[in-house]
Formats: sequence, C-alpha cells, structure tokens
Amino acid sequence: MSNYGLIPDEVLDEVLQRNDIVDVVGQYVHLSKHGKYLKGLCPFHSEKTPSFTVTPEKQIFHCYGCGKSGNVIHFMMGIEGYSFPEAVRRLAESANMPVTWGTGNAKAERDPYHEAKERLIEAHELAAKLYHYILMNTTHGQAALQYLRNRGIHDKLIEQFQIGYAPPQWDTLVQLLGKREFDLEGMEKGGLVSKRQNGSGYVDRFRDRIMFPLWNRNGRAIAFAGRILGEGQPKYLNSPETMLFNKSKVLYNLHHARPYIKRTGHIILLEGYADVIQAWDAEVYHTVATMGTALTPDHISQMKRMADSVTLCYDGDEAGQAAAMKAIPMLEEAGLHVAVAMIPDRMDPDDFIKAHGAERFRHTVTAAAVTPTKFKLISLRRNHILLEDDGKRRFKDEAMRVIAAVESPVERELHLKELAQQLELQGESSFDALKQECATIRQRQKMNGHGDNQDNWWNNGRNDKRTIAQPALRPAYVYAERSLLALMFQDIEVADYVERHLGERFNVDDHAALAAYLYAYYAQGKEPDFSRFLATLHDERLEKVAASISLSEVSLRYDTELLDDYIMQILKVPRQREIERKREEMVQAERSGEVLRAAQIAQEIIALEQELKR
Repeated sequence: MSNYGLIPDEVLDEVLQRNDIVDVVGQYVHLSKHGKYLKGLCPFHSEKTPSFTVTPEKQIFHCYGCGKSGNVIHFMMGIEGYSFPEAVRRLAESANMPVTWGTGNAKAERDPYHEAKERLIEAHELAAKLYHYILMNTTHGQAALQYLRNRGIHDKLIEQFQIGYAPPQWDTLVQLLGKREFDLEGMEKGGLVSKRQNGSGYVDRFRDRIMFPLWNRNGRAIAFAGRILGEGQPKYLNSPETMLFNKSKVLYNLHHARPYIKRTGHIILLEGYADVIQAWDAEVYHTVATMGTALTPDHISQMKRMADSVTLCYDGDEAGQAAAMKAIPMLEEAGLHVAVAMIPDRMDPDDFIKAHGAERFRHTVTAAAVTPTKFKLISLRRNHILLEDDGKRRFKDEAMRVIAAVESPVERELHLKELAQQLELQGESSFDALKQECATIRQRQKMNGHGDNQDNWWNNGRNDKRTIAQPALRPAYVYAERSLLALMFQDIEVADYVERHLGERFNVDDHAALAAYLYAYYAQGKEPDFSRFLATLHDERLEKVAASISLSEVSLRYDTELLDDYIMQILKVPRQREIERKREEMVQAERSGEVLRAAQIAQEIIALEQELKR
C-alpha cells in the first residue's frame, strides 16, 4: 500500500502509466518543444519568459523560476488544489480506471472543505440538468425557448451550452435538492437558494430567468447567470461568490474552447455569454468571455498558460472600446501578443454576427484585426473633429505620442504617413518635419524613463539591460552527491554500489534522505522510474530537490572509477571540516599564549591532512 494507506501501490503505478504528463499539463499550459524538453509559462507564478519545463522521458515537470516540481499527481495537486488522494482519483477517472480503493472509508480521502466543494458541484450540475429539462420539455419553458430561438440561439446551441430556464415558482429547485438530501444551508452558502424573509425555510435564488451554467476549467458547473425574460432589473443575476465561484477568476466557455486554443495558440476574448454562443455558431471556437466584468490578472494568467496571442473583440460602443483600451496594457505586460477586432456601428459581436453573418465575423476577428497602436489611433481620430484647427492640433499631439512609443522604425513611419494624410500635410519637407518631431518626442520619452510606454497605455517594451542573477557555484562535494543521486535514479546497479560503499553518509541532509528512500524503493523489487519514485516521497522539499537533481545534465556513461571519485569527494568532507575546526582552535590557542596546545593541534592537523592524501 502507498503511504496514504487507502491507495495501493499498483494503483499509483497504473495512474502514472495511463496519464502522460505532457497530455495532462498540456490542458493547462501552452507547451512548445525545446530539444528533449517542453517549455511553457509557469502556471504557479507570474512570468514573461518560460521557465517551466516538462520532461516526457522522466514524466516530471520543473519550474526554474519558482521551484515547483513533481510528477503528474503533484501537478494536479498544485493546479487544482487537490489533496494527494483526490489527485489520484481524478487522474484515475480521466483514464477510465475503476475507482475501487478506499471504498470502506471513502470520506477519509477528502478533508471536509473538499468534500463540501464536491457536494456543491454535484448540486450545481443537478440544477443545470433541471433547468435545461424545464426549458426543452415543459410548458413552463416554452416562452423562454421561443425567445432564444428568436435571438438566433437554435436548439443545437442550447444543448451545447446547457442553457435552461428557472420557472417562476418559489421552490422548484429547493424541493429537488431536499429530495436528494442536499444540505439546504450549504446550498444557500453556495448561491443556489435563499432564505425566506421570515426565516421559515428556503426559496430558489433564480426564478423566471433563462439560465446559463458557468463552468470551471474541467467543464463542471459551479455557478449560474440568469437573464430576465422581459423588462426588469437586474437584467442578469449571477451567482454570488462562493467556495466554487469567483467571477474575477472564471472565463466563460474555457472548457469548450481549450482544445482549439491549444491547437492555435490563440484566444479571442469577448465580453458576454451571447457573444461566445453566437461566435461558436459562426465556427469561431477559440473564444472565451469575462462575463461582463473587467479583465483581471487571474483571467490573464489562465490565458497565457494556453496561448501566445489574444484578439480583443469587445462591444463597438464607447464602453467596450474603453474596456479594450484598459485590457491592452495588461495583456502586453504579461507578454501576450495583442490584436483588436473593430466591431462597427456600436454593435456587440452577437448583433454583428446576426446582422452580417458568420463569414464577415470570421474576417473581422482574423484578417481585419488591428494592432494596439492602430486601435489607439483610430480611437483618437473618432474623438476629435479634424475640421476644426483645435481638434486637428490636439489629435496630432496625442497621435504623435502614441506613434513615438512604437518600437519598430518601419511601423512608426507607416503610422506617420497615415497621420500626414489625415492632417492633409503636403510635400516631403512637411513629412520630414513630422518625422523629426516624432524623434524628439521619442527621445524625451526615453529620457523621462518611460521608454516605449510614455502614457502608460500599454507596455510593449523590453529592458535590454536586465540581467539574470547567476546561481552560486556549488562545492565539489555537492556536485558529487547530486551526480551520484542522478545516476542512482536511473540505474539500480549504481544505487547498489553506492549503498555498499557510501550508504547514507551524504553531507547534505536532503541528499541523505533521498538516498535512504531510494534504497528502500529498490529493495521492494521496483525498477528505475523516477516519476513513480517521486510519488513515494510525500515531502514537498524532497520532491523539489529530487526533481532538480533528475533534470541536471549528468552523463549516463560511467564506470566504477568515476563512482569511486564521487564517493571519495563526499567522504573527504567530514575530515576537511575537522581540519577547519582544528585550525580555528589553533588560532585561539596562539592568541591565548598556549604555545604547547597550539603545537599539539598543529600536529593533529598535519595527521588529518595526510589522511586526506591517501
């Protein structure tokens, strides 16, 4: 049995064998091939340059930035917040393995918090099925169904996105949850029901609303957005924040879009549910939405794990364009390439698709999307009346600051030519003067320390003077210990030789502990498999050290002479430390005038040094 008792070792082995770490990590991180490794942006900390690596050969991951490392089980624990048994269970389920262990004490596999989360998800999924059934199969849902069809949301889309209807009755869901023995107090905290005003019981939170389920990244229902059918406020009623749902962290449709995003490395970011649904119908599948809330660092963190580029496709009105303007610097600061789809006539993407068709929408979000600089200049042009001298002057001043911030000289010149045409400047001398003015502004921006981000609209600059701190050089004995362990991870014969000639006399405590675990692992008759060995440690510090050692570049070619040299360097360390201690004692004796004592210590030092030379 494993260290957790409930999970047999053979189950752990099969889970690791049937869940390739590249496939699992690839659902969360956009990976690219770099030799024998795959690299991507770390999902566990914020970074612009990829330092997160996956090693298919060893079935492990390691981040050189934050130090997180481990096998596929540890990855799921970190990315989803699972306990070890929960991560094993989820991976087993995804591999279609029967979950038969721990049946006598299944609740022991989860702490109460995770148990409550799972129960709440089950309630949301039950509610989603109920609402969807009412919409599609009852007279209560007929008006809502007709409304959706009139809006261009046909039955196939309704099925795809599990759209439903919450009837006007007070306790439809309350009754069902009660029959299924859900704790209604917990359901209130989870946002599905509300307390009656007189405190005598519970009522449904959502009534007489079209229901859009909101999912986590695994496609499990965690919240709802309910849209009112007729007039009234609020137009949309969302679930409150719960242990499952935080609006600032959830991207609508991510679980549907993720395979397409991973395939293309690109995301189209929309604002609302209807926009995403209509875009899907237009065969634009790599779309997600922020559900009407402002873009947050958590949203961006999720996106950059999967994609290199983002096209903003916000509403065409002032509010949508202002939201796009705020989103651009956040996305570029995270290292994402950004484009902006210009929706005309103050329309939203939903209305645009219905008015102009799928093909024109696809063109708008692909070939017709513009750079952030172009988007900014178009927005400035709309805000000024060029027929008036004052409007023309202000437009020119603001546009010049934007153009001066562009890094590429070629792109700067293209924008300056467009600006000259808009300002109706004639002749080569006028254009040269415009270029000179732009160069002056750019120089001033740099002197002021703003670089290519003068107005803080966005940051597409790079600091070429940044240097990466170099790791401190390790002592020779540390290198020897790590090299031995790296070889031991891959070869039982090396481990056996080291156990006989060195045992656990490693000088670094973590190395000694890893050696002891490894001796025990091989003593059980197991073959070298680093990912499986890692699963036996259950110590985060040792897991990090082991992963770091495993990823070090150590030649697999060795002989006993090399092993003996490593062992000798390791065994020398205690004597070297003793010599240093004796030297300190000798200095103290000399300072105290103890001449005979100092001479005696000197003889002891000579003897120890001679031992080292043997």
